[in-house]
Amino acid sequence: MQKTNNIWLAKIKNIGLLFCLLALNSQAQNSAATGNPAIIDISTTELENLLNTNPNALLIDVRTQREINITGSILRGQNINIPRGWLEFRIAGEAPDKNTPIVVYCGQNLRSPLAAKTLLDMGYSNVKNYSAGYFAWQKAGNPVRISDYEIDNILYRKPVKVASNIYSAIGAAQPSTYENSNHNNNLSFIITTDGVLVFNAGGSYLLAKALHAEIRKITEQPVKIVVLENAQGHAILGSNYWRQQGAKIISHRLAKEEIIKAGDEIFEQTKNRIGDKISGTKVVLPDEVFEDKKVLKMGKTTIELLQLGPSHSADDIMLWLPAQKILISGDTAFNERLLPVFVHTHTGEWITTLDKLATLNPKIIIPGHGPPTDLATVMKFTKNYLIYMRQQVEKILDADGSLDDAYNIDQSQFRNWGTYRELYRQNAGRIFRQMEFE
Repeated sequence: MQKTNNIWLAKIKNIGLLFCLLALNSQAQNSAATGNPAIIDISTTELENLLNTNPNALLIDVRTQREINITGSILRGQNINIPRGWLEFRIAGEAPDKNTPIVVYCGQNLRSPLAAKTLLDMGYSNVKNYSAGYFAWQKAGNPVRISDYEIDNILYRKPVKVASNIYSAIGAAQPSTYENSNHNNNLSFIITTDGVLVFNAGGSYLLAKALHAEIRKITEQPVKIVVLENAQGHAILGSNYWRQQGAKIISHRLAKEEIIKAGDEIFEQTKNRIGDKISGTKVVLPDEVFEDKKVLKMGKTTIELLQLGPSHSADDIMLWLPAQKILISGDTAFNERLLPVFVHTHTGEWITTLDKLATLNPKIIIPGHGPPTDLATVMKFTKNYLIYMRQQVEKILDADGSLDDAYNIDQSQFRNWGTYRELYRQNAGRIFRQMEFE
């Protein structure tokens, strides 16, 4: 029976391929008859060169979101997803100028030629087809974005060892989505001779439960303390799971105040993004708060909780292990993705806080987002970006420029960082509005 099914599946695939080839042949004949331009195919090398040299080029993955969730997509800043059937409805919002350089691709060059023809018929004059397709790009070892590394686990990624007693489950370098289950920040834990400390409760009850299952595979020590890096949903919404396990929840005083003020709104926003994965989640308050510093002794391990100053939020804290010179920085430091500037973020104070962080001289940093790294790398992705943006906004203000000028700041050097497309214009606008009144 299985053999018969496989034969039929093969036939269906061949029939699908035949229809695609017939459609392409028909469109080629129509192009020749009407004088429309032919589709231009480009190779992997040509695509890389185009993306490297033209930040304004648009790369469109025309596959369905479900396919991308399973296989991944090209990790380049110009890459977006518009399924082939939606091109006519959505392309104008992404490329209002019909001279925009556009490259379309799919998995194996079946739908992308059809998508290219559609765009040409709509009057787009600079359209090319990446004929090798996504799987060739991936096979060549080029960077790809994965929607979920652990398809059978609510965690985006399972924990990896950072040091002998320290682990971190690295979150997605993307906004919170249903696919990444609100695991788009780092969930770290420290194993001591007197229990486990978890840094960040996780973005839901189920996410916290899944992290705990991984902890239990590594140690029999119970989780005794959970520290919240700030009051964001992905840091706090797993707290009620940990409280059920008997853990003490600790945060900065300002984080508790923010949870009291906005906890219900944070819950609803997360529910809208992750749907049924919010199951079991309740907003709870921390058991204990601190101001500038709190020292914890867990067996032979000394752990310092520090609030060195505001960063992207006033309640951001970090965890310092002085004996190992390892820093869990929370959202004060970023890696591999663009940082977010909130309405209440003071970017100048954030830079000052980063300077204080640097005096610790950490050997390893587990940032709020992105894999563990060193001080120079988090400064590149955090401090250097903030300095560049403030310098550009200052030039605009000195020239009596406008908010529109801020939106047009050239940020193309950051285009391959995670969350770039979602945040770069928003960041520029918020930094401009803030610096107007400094």
